[in-house]
Amino acid sequence: MDEAEVVDFAREAIILTIQISAPVMLIGLVVGVIIALIQALTQIQEMTLAFVPKMMAIYLAIYLLFPVYATAMQNFTDRIADKIIGMG
Repeated sequence: MDEAEVVDFAREAIILTIQISAPVMLIGLVVGVIIALIQALTQIQEMTLAFVPKMMAIYLAIYLLFPVYATAMQNFTDRIADKIIGMG
């Protein structure tokens, strides 16, 4: 395995990390903005009102998207294992 292949695997790992984390972070962002808007309109400044819905939305997103994430990570790991086996 030469330098170019290592860099390619590192790039793929970074892209996979972004693909896995982006939907969850976007959901947290959208829920946070909606809650902030509701708080601004109603002038309710309760801290748990901002934290709990965002946390629940993120947990739900992870729960629903976990099969997709697991498949993507398994495919990436399989490619790395195949490359390691091919070296020996």
